[in-house]
Amino acid sequence: MSASTEPLSVARSVLAAQPFNQLVGATIERFHAGEAIIELEIADHHRQQYGVVHGGVYAYLVDNALTFACGTVLGTSIITSGLTVTYLAAAREGTLRATATVTAHDGRHAVATVVIECLGADGAARTCAVGQGSATRTRGETS
Repeated sequence: MSASTEPLSVARSVLAAQPFNQLVGATIERFHAGEAIIELEIADHHRQQYGVVHGGVYAYLVDNALTFACGTVLGTSIITSGLTVTYLAAAREGTLRATATVTAHDGRHAVATVVIECLGADGAARTCAVGQGSATRTRGETS
């Protein structure tokens, strides 16, 4: 398999092609066997008026991470069909890492859980949010 067709390389291309992600600036670091990891270096434009990361940024990470993870078991023609986010701690700086793991799937639907951690400059990780959601195949692609 050439580097251009490796699953992670393809996933990076898909994320880079999302116009909204060009504003957000997330990167995909893992895409394999029911798991995806998306990271985001916190910048000023991710913060709300109190200086902490806006809740919508966490929701975006949950949405994309779970859909990429579900894509590893359902294929590429999928869309998020629902999600929830629970906010646990505020983040102001560092890197947000969203780790999504598929917990169940059939031929058409998949469910994943997501844990978002804030990685500090010292390498310490603190859980800031957790989420769960599902994705559904949009076309007749087989897994």
